[in-house]
Amino acid sequence: MEARTRTYLEGRFGDYYRRSDVSLPPAAERREWGHIPWSAGATTMIRHQSLLDVGNLGDFLHRTAPRHVYFSSARFSDPGANSMDEKGWQSADLVFDLDADHLPGVDPEETSYAEMLAACKDELLNLLSFIDDDFDFEETEVVFSGGRGYHVHVRDPSVRGLDSEARREIVDYVRAIDLDVDGLIDTESNRGTTRRVLRRRGGWGARAHSRLVDLAESLREMDEADALDRLQELDGIGEGRAQTILGQIQHNFEAIREGNVEAGGPGTRILVDALTAEAVEAETAPIDEPVTTDTKRLIRLPGSLHGGSGLTVMPLDRAELDDFRPLEDAIPDRFRGREIKVNVTDPGPTTFDGDTFTIEEGEQSLEECLGIFLMTRGRAEKIKE
Repeated sequence: MEARTRTYLEGRFGDYYRRSDVSLPPAAERREWGHIPWSAGATTMIRHQSLLDVGNLGDFLHRTAPRHVYFSSARFSDPGANSMDEKGWQSADLVFDLDADHLPGVDPEETSYAEMLAACKDELLNLLSFIDDDFDFEETEVVFSGGRGYHVHVRDPSVRGLDSEARREIVDYVRAIDLDVDGLIDTESNRGTTRRVLRRRGGWGARAHSRLVDLAESLREMDEADALDRLQELDGIGEGRAQTILGQIQHNFEAIREGNVEAGGPGTRILVDALTAEAVEAETAPIDEPVTTDTKRLIRLPGSLHGGSGLTVMPLDRAELDDFRPLEDAIPDRFRGREIKVNVTDPGPTTFDGDTFTIEEGEQSLEECLGIFLMTRGRAEKIKE
């Protein structure tokens, strides 16, 4: 990035902060603060600062106009100390990070930025189902990162004291790492006998059970050929086994609906294994493990600007998620309403502000928000006007 571009962006970021009211996180005075300035290279973070060092946050942001702004997930007794040992760790929020270019099946070289963000929002909804249904966390904040994904901050008192290993167990659960299917099955008494049934009141057992019931109901409504084809789509089920399982479903439907994995013989258990694998593939959330397990992580400040996109690091109400469009809704109003001249160095298809179009190479007059988006993403340079 050329010096003129950096200077321009620093000035416009500073103007944004002058007119914006960026909120402090809870216990802001006990958190470490860091930022990356608009210097050449833009990789050196200035950190080990407390709110006492920073002063009034709004004044600080307007005065320094940083490229990126961070605060720690951890709370410390002395957050401004120069070493982690001296800071005096007290507790830490549990933070989940979803990054669009780390999603399974997404190739950043082949997938557009807009498509990656759409895929990432789908994964966010998967993650929130774990947070709400499996863990029942209550003090949560969902944030569009301003770049390639989403953050979820969990601030329930029950999780703030967890060490890295305990947080890793949460990661393993959400990502279904080494999931034990036998552990999803309970033995329960039933009229003097025992039976083995899927857990149905939450967790991966409930996910597998839901798929089992949905599949059994749909198979009963299909003609036999289609039902057999559907069963053979599942791992480990060939033609002969599919016929056996279909017969079990027809004759033992109520027991299967109750989650009985022994109803009708071994075919039901094979079906449960296959559907659990299907649930894992479809419903895990590909969270970034190092972020969640780190008890001292620096994370982007909601309300700040992302120096790699010019978009707002935007806190979101749950009710907004379905309709949230990051490449429209996270555009700062401050950057709308006037045009600037830039030299486009990386032309091509672009999705921005509700439209998809092709940016031509060379000198272009563009709305400022688009120009800033291209400059921060390394696709254009500011030219003198």
